[in-house]
Amino acid sequence: MLRRYPHAGEPLTCEPLDQGLLNHGYRVSTTRGSYFLKHHLDDSTGDRATIVRQHRATQRLQSLGVPVAPPIEDTEGGTVTEIGGRCYALHPWVDGLHRAGAQLTVAQSVRLGALLGAVHTGLEQVMESGAGHAGGAGRPPCHASPDPADTFAVIDELLAAARGRRPRDSFDELAEHRLLERRTLLDQHADRRPPAPGVPATGWVHGDFHPLNVLYRGADPVAILDWDRLAVQPRAEEAVRAAAIFFVQPAGELELAKVRAYARAYRRAAGAGAAELAAAVHRVWWERLNDFWILRWRYCLNDRRADPQFPAVSALAVWWTREYDAVCEAFTG
Repeated sequence: MLRRYPHAGEPLTCEPLDQGLLNHGYRVSTTRGSYFLKHHLDDSTGDRATIVRQHRATQRLQSLGVPVAPPIEDTEGGTVTEIGGRCYALHPWVDGLHRAGAQLTVAQSVRLGALLGAVHTGLEQVMESGAGHAGGAGRPPCHASPDPADTFAVIDELLAAARGRRPRDSFDELAEHRLLERRTLLDQHADRRPPAPGVPATGWVHGDFHPLNVLYRGADPVAILDWDRLAVQPRAEEAVRAAAIFFVQPAGELELAKVRAYARAYRRAAGAGAAELAAAVHRVWWERLNDFWILRWRYCLNDRRADPQFPAVSALAVWWTREYDAVCEAFTG
């Protein structure tokens, strides 16, 4: 692998990294420094053409001053190495720490919102308009909201799995409680399902903007990582989803003072209006009310890596429903 990169030096160590749910990463130390080796495993984003598009985007964003870590080019100017049908890329190692919203001040929350706004406006400049739509060439992407009838069927399936688990533990009991609670909430709020947007404000988005994909050095963000989900989506929804991850507290509440500061900075940087954010808040709230990906991983895939996120994530949907007006005001005020 390293022979393709003549300036990388001779390998000394290769240490696997334990963060990341979809791909594998390694810290490679050589006689000339440290590098991040990414092994692309996700079938939906791991093909060469998709990875190359991600790489070109980060190279262009870097030229605009967005903090990213583009891949290193090999002897032929390429950035993707294919071995045994799998794709790899070598990136510079960036020293830094991940920071959750609880570790950010209000001023740093402002910077985070402005950073995401800069990502969206930067992508608008460097990506081809019209490419990457989920609907295919010439067709707009479909952004239909979840149908509660489908969600009720999923709830029944997951309830049976949680109740049938042996031996049962406290997670299974919490899962059953949240599933029953969510079924009641959906029944109460079924008439609030968002309509399919006529002309949503779509654009290229990072697609997975959360604390594990932003590196800080001191108070400053120094690199946005993991561009696997780069796609054309409603841009304000990414801003709302990111805030719901960064600023959720263990009990499932959002730090609304920080959300307000973040959202104002995002709107200024991205040129997004209050109405766009209000619509995004409603759609992401509904999305969260219908979403059980962590339970699907546990009970359908026997994958428990996301289990620690469930208490806060599941409580957030309930709290958000109760405090809907306050959350909307934080994003739009």
